[in-house]
Amino acid sequence: MKPFDRKLTAGQGVTGTFCHLGGPAAAECLSLSGLDFIIIDTEHGPFLEESTGEMIRAIQLHDAEPFVRVRDSSRAAVLHALDLGARGIIVPDVQSVEEARNLVTCAKYYPMGARGFAFARCAQYGFSPDLAPLDGYFAATNRRTILMPQCETAGALEHIETIAALDGIDGIFVGPYDLSVALGAPARFDTSAFKAALSRVLQACHDAGKLAFIYANSMQEARACFEQGYQGAAIGTDTAFLVSAIRNMLQARSSNA
Repeated sequence: MKPFDRKLTAGQGVTGTFCHLGGPAAAECLSLSGLDFIIIDTEHGPFLEESTGEMIRAIQLHDAEPFVRVRDSSRAAVLHALDLGARGIIVPDVQSVEEARNLVTCAKYYPMGARGFAFARCAQYGFSPDLAPLDGYFAATNRRTILMPQCETAGALEHIETIAALDGIDGIFVGPYDLSVALGAPARFDTSAFKAALSRVLQACHDAGKLAFIYANSMQEARACFEQGYQGAAIGTDTAFLVSAIRNMLQARSSNA
């Protein structure tokens, strides 16, 4: 059991980040860092399937779990990420209950959904010992695969209780910036409407027994989110960490001069 699963089982918060730099070396370094999960961002990043697969493989060399934020809710985007070996997927811009139901159909195998089966990397190209019997493989994969729509639109928020309760939806990932935009107050996280929205998402996840993850800008923010009841926080991006680390180093040099 990797740290990701141990911490969730123990009721501890898991910490990750978004991978925007790209490339297997950057992905492997993130996995070496001690993070619990890495989100390969194919929504805002320039990554196609082949490079995404190489980053997933690099992350799996160490302790972190590979997630993919898919570019959209299409069957192809969902299927490719899972066949490449992603532990789970985060789906942006979900607007409706029907869209969430369709995600379950695409991401989960029979009988929960209708995910297409192939001897892909996720099944060790057909040589996984877990493939027999196939229905057992389907059941185990459905349990292990984490499907998290994002709550970042007015439509998702309006129907969040129903979406979170759907069989096959494993959690909700809050995108605070886009959610604040949807509420008419971009990046204003102190409004009563925004705070009420977060409370509603948390309550919906709690009532349904599902995971609640959120984006945070810092570890301080992440700790506050854990205290509020979130099980996971994705802190910043690897690009931001790189720039900040170098700037801090240069500032330290200047202060010591």
